[in-house]
Amino acid sequence: MSLVFSDQSGSLVPPHCHLKSLTLEATIEQLPLDNFCVPTTALSQDVAEELKHNPARAGVILTDQGEFVGMISRRRFWEQMGRPYSLELFSKRSILHLYGFIQQDGLRLPGYVPIVRAAWLALQRRPELLYEPIIVDLSPHCYGLLDSHYLLMADSQIHQLTIQLLRESSQQLATANQQLQRLATLDGLTGISNRRQFDESLLSLWFQGAQSGKPVTLLMMDVDFFKRYNDHYGHLAGDDALRKVAQGLETAMDLPLGVVARYGGEEFAVLLPGCDRPQGEQFAQILQDHIHALNVSFPHSPVGDCITLSIGGATLIPDAHRAPQDLIAAADRALYAAKEAGRDRWLFAD
Repeated sequence: MSLVFSDQSGSLVPPHCHLKSLTLEATIEQLPLDNFCVPTTALSQDVAEELKHNPARAGVILTDQGEFVGMISRRRFWEQMGRPYSLELFSKRSILHLYGFIQQDGLRLPGYVPIVRAAWLALQRRPELLYEPIIVDLSPHCYGLLDSHYLLMADSQIHQLTIQLLRESSQQLATANQQLQRLATLDGLTGISNRRQFDESLLSLWFQGAQSGKPVTLLMMDVDFFKRYNDHYGHLAGDDALRKVAQGLETAMDLPLGVVARYGGEEFAVLLPGCDRPQGEQFAQILQDHIHALNVSFPHSPVGDCITLSIGGATLIPDAHRAPQDLIAAADRALYAAKEAGRDRWLFAD
């Protein structure tokens, strides 16, 4: 008699063709399934011929009018048929007769079960059943056999994919954290270092100076009459002017370890590690000249027709008897003195 089985059998499809397309949520119905089904009346010798000519088949599913009856794996079929007198006893009888001798409960799962879950269930079976194929219910009267080796290969692929995704996610998270950390140290308006970054940099440079014995110079500066600029041109123009000043300061600063920061409002600060007072005075003049060269129009300024800076500078050599706040206080006093002296100039603390 002829055997009845689905012509959609996936048993001959190499599993690696499917593994690369698996996702974390992949289910067992997405794997190669062997749909070799025969009625219980099929002769055992016909089943043997089919298994012999198709060595990739995981086994055979027995049905009665489309209803599932049982499953015989390839291994158990040939073990039984290889015993003495089995050929004479079973070959010309129905497969149901053979099934009665080797009937054993198999793992049966619906097709929507995730591969990872199915692999876990398969490994919970008794040792002698570990490599038995899994019966998969695809739809009413439609069944398939899933080779345990295929299942474990798919499970391994998903675990590797999980590790890869976790690694990529970790890298993305690290990159995002770096970006957030960078954003947390930048001033939102001007894009230069913010007050937080200034404070951290000052502490770090102060500690380094205490160890090396080298001085640290700080320049504190204000945009002259900035409130008057804002009142006349508006806050949007004021924001644009602050951005131009910040960019100008950064452009003029050619010291690799120097820090240009927005200290607050229209106030900026420049840290110059390793610079003594004469070098700091030179930098103050360079910065002031550069802001002049920007020529940001401000005809209502009492000290000129463009935006200008008042700069107060201080230089200290860090030691155990001084704190970073001493440097800030000294530079701030010098800035106040520069304003009192008429603005648009720089002065250094004694």
